Amino acid sequence: MSFSAPGSPPQPQPGEPYPAQGRYPGQYPPPLVDVLRSPQGLATALTIVLSIAAAVNLYAAGANVYARSLMTDLIADPGTVSEASLNLSDVMTRTAGSLQLLTLIGTAALFVTWFYRVRVNGEIFRRDGFTQTRGWAIGGWFIPFGNLFFPYRTALEIWAASTQQAPDGSYRQVSTAPVSAWWALWVLAVIGDRVFSVVYARAETPEALRSASSVGVVSDLLMVAAAVLAVVFVRRLTALQNTKAAQGPNAVV
Repeated sequence: MSFSAPGSPPQPQPGEPYPAQGRYPGQYPPPLVDVLRSPQGLATALTIVLSIAAAVNLYAAGANVYARSLMTDLIADPGTVSEASLNLSDVMTRTAGSLQLLTLIGTAALFVTWFYRVRVNGEIFRRDGFTQTRGWAIGGWFIPFGNLFFPYRTALEIWAASTQQAPDGSYRQVSTAPVSAWWALWVLAVIGDRVFSVVYARAETPEALRSASSVGVVSDLLMVAAAVLAVVFVRRLTALQNTKAAQGPNAVV
């Protein structure tokens, strides 16, 4: 005869198999079970936010083009540049910086949320498809230098896990170009932004400010391109997961 503590699930008698976890009547709390959750809503919101971020960085590029033009005129003939023009350039530059920071924070928070969602879905699709735990889908972004590689590896694994097999169940190769292109542009944009920050902070002469503005234009345009490719990546991966969830592991055709 076996005994159980009050409130605990009944114990099997000798020779009886253990019931599956969570099958005891009244067991509390119930075990957590992963379920597929559509990333479509997050993907739509992320597409909007990324589009706004692209527009903000395009404005920042324009501000840097204007600043570079003023510095060129100032170097050639200081008398042709008015104080009002210089003040306007400062306002445009500060505004661009503030908007970039706000959009970066908002985009990063939403992107990581979406990224974790598709990572969990990917593990449901394919339990053996990942080399690290799902927590790396978030933590990998915050590791210095490691964040230049870990999220990319996770993205590739999610992409592979979300891809349907051929109709006969055999492996089907799907191009990872959207993942690689987005990541390459994002890394270049991050590096460009760091370089611009350093060059701009050290600029004290019109010549140095002109050079910094040139770097800023390149950095901002890289951010625009990275945002556009991020939209492509987000929409493609979301579509892969929606299709696999609706049709199953094998493609219909």
